Amino acid sequence: MDNNLINHPGVIAAFAVLILVMLLLDLGVFNKKVHAVSSKEAAIWSVVWISLSMAFSGVIYYVSGFEKFTQFQSAYWIEKALSVDNLFVFILVFGFFNVPKELHHKVLFWGIIGALIFRAIFIFAGVGLINLTYLPAMTIFGHSIQINVVMLLFGLFLIYAGIKSGVSSDDDDEEKDFSKSAGARLIYKLFKVSKEFDGGNFFTVQNGVKIATPLLVVVAVIEFTDVLFAVDSIPAIFAIAPDDPLILYTSNIFAILGLRALYFLLANFIHMFSLLKYGLAVILTFIGIKMVIAPFYHISSPLSLSIVGGVLIISVIASLLFIPKESVEEK
Repeated sequence: MDNNLINHPGVIAAFAVLILVMLLLDLGVFNKKVHAVSSKEAAIWSVVWISLSMAFSGVIYYVSGFEKFTQFQSAYWIEKALSVDNLFVFILVFGFFNVPKELHHKVLFWGIIGALIFRAIFIFAGVGLINLTYLPAMTIFGHSIQINVVMLLFGLFLIYAGIKSGVSSDDDDEEKDFSKSAGARLIYKLFKVSKEFDGGNFFTVQNGVKIATPLLVVVAVIEFTDVLFAVDSIPAIFAIAPDDPLILYTSNIFAILGLRALYFLLANFIHMFSLLKYGLAVILTFIGIKMVIAPFYHISSPLSLSIVGGVLIISVIASLLFIPKESVEEK
């Protein structure tokens, strides 16, 4: 029986309506006025988005069974975990451009809109590419196997990315000149940019000429940053359900939509999760190994979910128990 989500148009429609309604409420009702998001408001929205995500996974369990449920959960938590790296970069970007706190939400909102589009392109194109790159079946040690070239390359890349992430320093990002990133250069090339913000406007008028504000530059930098992070996160979730793009897309979008609230909730406490990067490195490496050995040995989705969840819990607890002394002193 094929339980792919694409065979349940009612679920797909419900997902589309839910996301559209929540975005309209977010932009047109709850955040109609520009304001700095408080920790309390961020906590409420975090609970809302996680609750909606878990409720949707319950619907998947009801219509498609336990295997698809664990695939959604695995992809969701992998994306959620990897998104923590985004939070650190977002903090650096906002600090670099001196973005007023009341404008952070608007930047992240439009960043999410871009993510909805780019993630759809990456995921559906990726699944299509995977389906086209299976090598003919071959017999090795008496067993018939079929290797997928793209999955193999993704797996090797994730192993490399995991190892690199585990041994790299955060100093490179802290010293980065974000005004020279591809997103910023694009805006500077297309528009003349003012030196000052004009409230929440992306464009302003100076001396009778319409020009862009730094806020548009920041949105472009955030969009480009998300594309770069997708290079890690999208291949990672392909290991979970390479034949079901809708499971991958819905889990990805739920995780991304909750990222803004998570940013405002954790921005002042990100120093408390210093060891999480090592947990993420282990997860990337594990997913890479899973993809490489998939033709020879299948690691089930429930087991993958258990490993990913266990690594996350251990790394978070370890981070909270061993907060760097210099971070405590700075706070």
